[in-house]
Amino acid sequence: MRIHILIITSLLFLIITSCSSNIQTKEKRDEFVIMGYLMPGKNYEPENLPLEKLTHIIYSFTEVIDNKMTFKYRSNHESLRELVNQKKNHPNLKVMIACGGWGGSGGFSDMAAKKETRNIFVESVISFIKESSIDGLDIDWEYPGMPGIGNPYRPEDKENFSALMKELREAMDKTNKNLTLSFAAAGWERYFDHIELLEVMKHADYINMMTYDMTGGGTPVTAHHTNLGKIELSDIKQTPAFNYFKNHNPRSAQQIIDYIRLMGVNTNQIVIGCAFYGKTWKGVAPVNNGLYQRNKGAWNPTTITYSILKDNYENKNGYKRYWDSIAMAPFLYNSTDSIFISYDDTVSVRLKTKYALENKLGGVMFWELKQDAEENGLLDAIYRNQP
Repeated sequence: MRIHILIITSLLFLIITSCSSNIQTKEKRDEFVIMGYLMPGKNYEPENLPLEKLTHIIYSFTEVIDNKMTFKYRSNHESLRELVNQKKNHPNLKVMIACGGWGGSGGFSDMAAKKETRNIFVESVISFIKESSIDGLDIDWEYPGMPGIGNPYRPEDKENFSALMKELREAMDKTNKNLTLSFAAAGWERYFDHIELLEVMKHADYINMMTYDMTGGGTPVTAHHTNLGKIELSDIKQTPAFNYFKNHNPRSAQQIIDYIRLMGVNTNQIVIGCAFYGKTWKGVAPVNNGLYQRNKGAWNPTTITYSILKDNYENKNGYKRYWDSIAMAPFLYNSTDSIFISYDDTVSVRLKTKYALENKLGGVMFWELKQDAEENGLLDAIYRNQP
């Protein structure tokens, strides 16, 4: 009889423990997150950042050097420490570290290729997290199985990325801390041919969708680089962009999020991306106010922060703001100088936030915090429209 009672008690304990664990995970993922990437740069004053409006801030970047996660420059250690110190005033804020980035992903493929070198990396991550008192890691491998800047790649990256994320998750869980593991994903379909998405999502809390840089100065026609709304070929049939996009499907946040949802990703793990900067083109004809027209390449500067766009370009100095109701995105055009600029503004990020809420996504993220306007900026528009 005692044996039966012992067995029943043990089974009940396992069920309760399992349920408790599932509830914790569900509560964690039911939070609507606002994640801001941050590069310290000049005039770095973390005490003046609007941290009260964020759930997560992702300090960028560490790199993979000698199979370990580390800063390329020692000064970053002090900058990160200053940011972590702000948690005393913002106890609910999670400070994370990003590893990789465009131009900083050169060490991933070789490191992930072997169990032994992955172990070195994972151990360095855990040491870094403990020593820095941070709350998680964002993997910005740009890109597995595909070329980047100084980024060696191999077909095996696909399976190796899954193994790396699994081993990171296991090691992070062993710390008995509520650590967040996310990764940044490109906003176009070909990226997902090179990762085992559903396998990776077993181990990641969030997939941060880089629904920006979807076009740029190298695109032979002007277009939106961070639009929410889907664009069909029929929408651009009468423009020079039609011939280009019939071979390169028009991109949008809605399109790629629908794509990964159909692949089976849980919506509450998807975080939609906003751009706190604009992309530029020069030599653009005034037809259709410059939208979907041929160009002569990127203007200099190729990108402009939102703070500068708002102060110097938005309906100023010959630039006029237009709204594309299909793409749900703004753009600027200067007919005198033939300059076209695609960007996010307060209206478009508010619509992205609304879309995330209505579709029960995990939240909103953006690149990059210091590019925002000081007053009535893009983060304010996100923050005011979240739950």
